[in-house]
Amino acid sequence: MSDRTATQNAELALLLEVAGTPKPGNVDRRRDFDDLRFEHFMAGAVGARPGLALAADGEPVGRAFERAVAGMADQSAGNTQFGALLMLSPLVAAASDGDLTPSGADTVVRDTTVADAADFYRAFEYVDVAVDDPPDGMEPLDVRRGSEAVPTLEERGLTLFDVMTRSADVDGVAAEWVGEFGRVFDAAEWILADDGPVTDSASRAFVRLLAEEVDTFVVTRNGSDAAAEVQRRARAVLDGDEDAAALADELVERDINPGTTADLVAGALFVALERGLVV
Repeated sequence: MSDRTATQNAELALLLEVAGTPKPGNVDRRRDFDDLRFEHFMAGAVGARPGLALAADGEPVGRAFERAVAGMADQSAGNTQFGALLMLSPLVAAASDGDLTPSGADTVVRDTTVADAADFYRAFEYVDVAVDDPPDGMEPLDVRRGSEAVPTLEERGLTLFDVMTRSADVDGVAAEWVGEFGRVFDAAEWILADDGPVTDSASRAFVRLLAEEVDTFVVTRNGSDAAAEVQRRARAVLDGDEDAAALADELVERDINPGTTADLVAGALFVALERGLVV
């Protein structure tokens, strides 16, 4: 591990992720959306730090996440790194436990409680998060209900890991929670093995992840056809048949934002930093 603390590395991971360019469809240091700018992500990363520090200090993951979201939301754009913070909170906890491995991260998330789930739901009260409507019969657990859903969580005894399990087939961050953060740890190794500036390595890892699987945030916001198109064109970038910068410009123009892939990269950068990535 570097001389930096896990909290510092988590904040740095958020900053390096948004600084990477080109990341097709994402805000980066050269591209903004009309209402979501590079500066918002920088402010969000700094604001989230107190919550990430709670995870590093051994506080419950749900509480740390809720506080990180509250701090992130205290800037004009509101939601910038909600998914990334959900990815980072258990990884920071695992690092602080001295076991930042797939099994160590898995232990952290499986040990979450009903109280953690309640704090997760409360976090939705700070920001507007794009989510699908819940399946029939699951309306009482719609995350958009925020704290109003807490009695149902308590009645059913659902931990935060249980909540993630119910979303894993449609949400890429939840899939990492229940899958030992496999894609995150793989991407961390790609970044560590890469050469050149870290922001370039992050961009290349982003495109590679995007080419591997459809981005679930694109599915939610733009539909499955758009998500499949983005995946196909990311593969074309890897094959040298498309230009990454041109694709990035086009997707921003079309308001197609592979946000889940960005969340994965933030997690991967944190793992890489903890394993000695030099910046």
